[in-house]
Amino acid sequence: MVPILYEDKDIIVVHKPAGLESQSSRGFAPDMVSEIRRYLHNPQDIHKPAAGISGSQPPYVGVIHRLDKPVEGVMVYAKNQKSAAALSAALQAGKMEKFYMAVICGQLVDKQGVYVDYLRQDRKNNTSEIVDKSVKDAKKAALKYREMEVIHSLEDKEKMLSLIDIELLTGRHHQIRVQFAGHGTPLYGDGRYGGDISTIVDIKKEPAAVRRPLALCAYHLAFLHPVTGEKLVFEIRPSGGAFNWFSVIG
Repeated sequence: MVPILYEDKDIIVVHKPAGLESQSSRGFAPDMVSEIRRYLHNPQDIHKPAAGISGSQPPYVGVIHRLDKPVEGVMVYAKNQKSAAALSAALQAGKMEKFYMAVICGQLVDKQGVYVDYLRQDRKNNTSEIVDKSVKDAKKAALKYREMEVIHSLEDKEKMLSLIDIELLTGRHHQIRVQFAGHGTPLYGDGRYGGDISTIVDIKKEPAAVRRPLALCAYHLAFLHPVTGEKLVFEIRPSGGAFNWFSVIG
């Protein structure tokens, strides 16, 4: 079972591992919704169904936001429709704090700044791209970034990786991956948007056959509780893959 960071009668906050879909998957592969439902069948008082609801029905798990399958991070799910509506409204109003850490290939021109682009999603191919503002279906995508640490390849000092702290201001499809790739510094391990450059810098020499996971983690999530109004803040530490190469994380 995935790690539970917080739970009450209205919400459940979890640490989604990389490799799991954040919503119900179409096939038979495990996903976060099914894993949480399995956990909620645990016979504890907090998991008893509400009055008038049959115990044979699957527990309600409301998806509020999403993370790409290869991304780990903090996620909140609603345990009833009222909480789901309140959390969804807060998300749409930009009242959820979402911070990420990413490892990018290369070094940013500015140590901190803002990226504002327009993205268009290609649903058929499950990709997004930066387009002109005037293009049909283009949506504004904005994020703030800050350089945390830069490390160099032992074999070629011109090749480097950077650890970046990111505040997501909008929640577009593949936004962080597309924007950093579009600005010339794709995320490490992102073969979809970075191609060969996404794995060309190996700080620790590894065989070419070794899979290099996408270096992106949703490490911070903060929001107001949908019922009590209390501000809740949750953080995890990125782990594994390229993150382990940076001293500020270790």
